[in-house]
Amino acid sequence: MRISTALPWILLAGVVGYVGVDKYAPDMPTAKAPAAIILPPPTSQPPATTLSGPMSYAPAVAKAAPAVVNIYTTQTVQQSVDPFLEQWLRFHGQTTPRERSASSLGSGVIVSSDGYVLTNAHVVAGADEILVATHDGREVAAKLIGTDPDTDLAVLKVALTDLPALPFRAEASAVGDVVLAIGNPFGVGQTVTQGIISAQGRSGLGINTYEDFIQTDAAINPGNSGGALIDVQGNLMGINTAIYSRSGGSMGIGFAIAAPIAQQVLQEIIAHGHVVRGWLGIEIAGQRQQDGPPSRSRSGSVVVAAVMRQGPADKAGLKPGDELVQIEDVAVSSADQVIRQIGGYKPNTKVNLVVRRDNDDKTLTVTMGERPKAK
Repeated sequence: MRISTALPWILLAGVVGYVGVDKYAPDMPTAKAPAAIILPPPTSQPPATTLSGPMSYAPAVAKAAPAVVNIYTTQTVQQSVDPFLEQWLRFHGQTTPRERSASSLGSGVIVSSDGYVLTNAHVVAGADEILVATHDGREVAAKLIGTDPDTDLAVLKVALTDLPALPFRAEASAVGDVVLAIGNPFGVGQTVTQGIISAQGRSGLGINTYEDFIQTDAAINPGNSGGALIDVQGNLMGINTAIYSRSGGSMGIGFAIAAPIAQQVLQEIIAHGHVVRGWLGIEIAGQRQQDGPPSRSRSGSVVVAAVMRQGPADKAGLKPGDELVQIEDVAVSSADQVIRQIGGYKPNTKVNLVVRRDNDDKTLTVTMGERPKAK
């Protein structure tokens, strides 16, 4: 079921002294990074049976907790001043402060022994300084390698070596699997909560452009942003990102960016400074269900509202009003599916699109462009 974007989503970066810091900021700075990365090997564990399970999750926490860090950021913000107060201050020979320092907090996950840290883009948005506090009490300045606002992920680098790194889970997960959330809620310090996977593949929530969320009832709260969602073997399953809440606290509906997306974004940012995605140059109007029995396994269509002039779709002959019904051999099911599938192609890849125009289906071949960087 598609959930309305009007729901009260809360991104989970905690705020100290300034409420407005937990927002997206355009034009995040990027830094050139080495192409190599030292990742711990994915781990594989035998699946648990319905008759087995740990009596304690302490071993998983002992493995994962040292790789989860606290992140503190500061930024200079502009503040408005009441004109009457400004006039009064000037009359008494005093200056009006226009800038002040604001700080916020969040969490992050060490994913390589040589110092790469994954977190949420909104945790470090607009930050002038980023400080990482490790589990063993060290504090070190972090360098922003790059961000991907389309998935709300960011990669940091700290000048430390031989760090404990959290391995990505290798196996597929399932609804009902036990998970643990580790982070720094409300700045109280590292905290572990437990729950299950409530749903998988959540999309269409209006949180990010590219969505593939794990939904969990493990308690996560402001300050947990960028923290780890792990399995009972201590492997990274996702990056905690958002909650549904009417109160500002946990209501048992939390969302984590699935590990495969996080790992892909990590590799892309380290290699290129940003994520390289395919691009058609179209605006999608919405979804139209087919009348009658589906043909060629097509379950629906997505209407093209606009086509950018001289963009990849325009050059391939796509027109406003066309309906996308198939991309390569994949039937179109929703606008979200189209966005994810198109973004998964590399630039210059040739892709066949089946489009419906005037009740007639035709195949167009498009050469993918590169999606412009999110601002």
